Amino acid sequence: MLIGLVRDSVMQCFCHSCRAPVLPAAHRRSAPVKKPVGKPRTKQPKKVKFITTEIRCQEMSKGGLAYEVILAEPVGVPVPRRADSPEKTPSVEEIQEKLKAAEERRRSLEASKMAAIAQKMQKIEEASRIRSEQTNNFIVNTKEALDAKMETHEEKREAYINELRARLKDHLEGVEKTRLTLEQQTMEVYKAIEEKMNTAADKRDENIKKMLERLREHEEQVRKVRAGNHERFQQLESAIQEKLQQAADRRLMLEAEQKEKLRNHERRAELVRQNKSARVESAGAATSG
Repeated sequence: MLIGLVRDSVMQCFCHSCRAPVLPAAHRRSAPVKKPVGKPRTKQPKKVKFITTEIRCQEMSKGGLAYEVILAEPVGVPVPRRADSPEKTPSVEEIQEKLKAAEERRRSLEASKMAAIAQKMQKIEEASRIRSEQTNNFIVNTKEALDAKMETHEEKREAYINELRARLKDHLEGVEKTRLTLEQQTMEVYKAIEEKMNTAADKRDENIKKMLERLREHEEQVRKVRAGNHERFQQLESAIQEKLQQAADRRLMLEAEQKEKLRNHERRAELVRQNKSARVESAGAATSG
């Protein structure tokens, strides 16, 4: 049908403005779809029909054509509703049969539940038995291991105590030997100190005597030095007095010489003044004459 419409439109015109006659789409089914019996009704979407409104033809290349099919707006078609079927009333026999079937199903369900519970209980008992066996085995093994460890620990403890006793005995023997050695060394040190003290006392007396002798010699030397210093001091004092006297005499002589020089200087200055005044007078007399 579509090919025929395209052929008719092509044979009519190539101006792209002619419209082909609007024809209904005969290839679409318009009969409603049957629904299965017994299922709930659902709201079906509305079916839409598309009707060809325009077909255009265009020559794209040499020997080739391109067609454009333009469809109109969709048109909704109402779907007919199915009439409700009358409900069927069950009979007493059907109800009894259904009750019997339900009772049988309930009994079979209870039997299956009881069987499952019995199986679970059997599994639980088996697990508890296995667990108790494992616990007993663990207790026995642990007790044996602890007994073995305790025996080993006791043996090691006895060996360690014996070793400690032997070490302590050796240590006490060494301490006793060291104590005896220290006592002997202490006695020797005491004897050496006493000898040194006696020797030191003798040497101290000798040193004291020597020091007293040195002190006497030192005092004698000090007296001699003091006497020599006193004599030298007197000599120095007399020399200083002589020098002071000589300096005083020289100072008096210098003063006398200075005074004589001053008198001579004043005498010469007086002569110079007299000569100057005489010259001034003679010069004044000469100018007046």
